[in-house]
Amino acid sequence: MGKAFDWIYSRFGIKESHKGLLKRTIPGNVNYSYCLGGMAFIFYCTLLISGMLLSSYYIPSEKEAFQSVVRIMRVANLGLLIRAIHKWTANLLMLSILLHTLRVFANKAYRPPRELNWIAGAFTLVLSFASGFTGYLLPWDQKAYWATVVGTNMIATIPLIGNSLLLLVRGGPEVTGFTLVRFYSLHVIWFPLLMNLLLWAHFHMIRKQGISGGL
Repeated sequence: MGKAFDWIYSRFGIKESHKGLLKRTIPGNVNYSYCLGGMAFIFYCTLLISGMLLSSYYIPSEKEAFQSVVRIMRVANLGLLIRAIHKWTANLLMLSILLHTLRVFANKAYRPPRELNWIAGAFTLVLSFASGFTGYLLPWDQKAYWATVVGTNMIATIPLIGNSLLLLVRGGPEVTGFTLVRFYSLHVIWFPLLMNLLLWAHFHMIRKQGISGGL
């Protein structure tokens, strides 16, 4: 255990103070592809703001969810625009994180001492897709419902724990109002909290280790 903690400390450096916030050494071969991570962070902040605005009108109820989305689009001031921004920004976020991950892998920036940062980034990618999946159900229309049924059925194929995990995710054997509330809770509370923690760790390690120079 001692060696494991020493390894984490050497990669994370939590006790060391940060130097000047804007003082950073930039490798000479940095290009525009290195901006993908920053773009993803901007998209994430946009999702947080637009999501908070949408939550003021959305009702996570089996009877009211769809009608609340209709009210957002037809009655609320700028509701249609804000929902469109939230939807398309979510797509851009996942695309930018995926491209950022591929860029990091191609440049071999996962090598020591950046292994822990690579792990944090990989979890961020997975969490982004999970957040997008939980958000897909929230309109509670036929398309969202059956997509969730198909998506969650895949969980049951996991050996040994598949059925138990399916019940945990759905809140029961079928996709119902319990599933909607559970997905809403994950989408607006738990996943953003975990994402914020991962992003803080990710940026902290980038600040400590500097930008990778690539191959």
